Amino acid sequence: MTTSPADPSGYVRQREQSARDVRWPDAPEPLPVAVYDNHAHLEIEDGDEPRGLDEQLARAAEVGVIGVVQAGGDIDSSRWSAWAAASHPAVLAAVAIHPNEAPAYKAAGRLDEAIAVIDELAAEPRVRAVGETGLDFFRTDEGGIPAQVESFEAHIDIAKRRGIAMQIHDRDAHDAVLETLERVGAPERTVFHCFSGDADMARYSAERGYWLSFAGNVTFKNAQNLRDALAVTPRERILVETDAPFLTPTPHRGRPNAPYLVPVTVRFMAAELGIPLEDLCAQLAANTLEVYGAFSD
Repeated sequence: MTTSPADPSGYVRQREQSARDVRWPDAPEPLPVAVYDNHAHLEIEDGDEPRGLDEQLARAAEVGVIGVVQAGGDIDSSRWSAWAAASHPAVLAAVAIHPNEAPAYKAAGRLDEAIAVIDELAAEPRVRAVGETGLDFFRTDEGGIPAQVESFEAHIDIAKRRGIAMQIHDRDAHDAVLETLERVGAPERTVFHCFSGDADMARYSAERGYWLSFAGNVTFKNAQNLRDALAVTPRERILVETDAPFLTPTPHRGRPNAPYLVPVTVRFMAAELGIPLEDLCAQLAANTLEVYGAFSD
């Protein structure tokens, strides 16, 4: 956790470059019907040539990606997300304390304060979702689980009181996430960001009216479970996202990701589903607007 900047517009984070290929992939062919990136982290700079928010949005628009839902994961990134949405007509915001951040806020005695900040931000008109929130049993040990659950339930309450959508982060916690939603009551518009379950979970979720958002990892060779899930998900429940700068789709896996690469994933999904590309694009766009509302005020 860091001290929140006085001016959210100046907040950026750097992704670790390590030994991976940090060259930006070439732009794909534009989509025939415009779509939206359901989930990205554009405050995180990546790549060999840093690209600011304006440039990222312009490059996305050139290939038919005309809007982005910018997601927060702590106080600072959530404030930046709300600022970006208020400043750019192509951006809507999601705000939250990420489940892996919740234990640290709890240990510092600041979880209630952090949730109060998220609640305040969630009242802003271009903040259209609480996210990403949920449970992560991969990166958090057993000692941190109670704080995750406390935070998740508080975020569910915010989404329901504010009447906005919720984006769920679920890693190695499928049963616990679904149980929590059943026990507490899910918001009317609940999205599994970067869906990571299998076909059975996809059917179960769709039956309960949840949306499933597929990221670039649906293209990965070892992700047959995601392709199986995509195949059984009703088309009116499918969304697409980048989770940029992470989860860059094949054939660019490991390189920097950004909204302009959404067409790679959408084309792959259309081929998997055996439907015309323009039909899938139109459905994805309609689904996004149903969940988050119009991007233009």
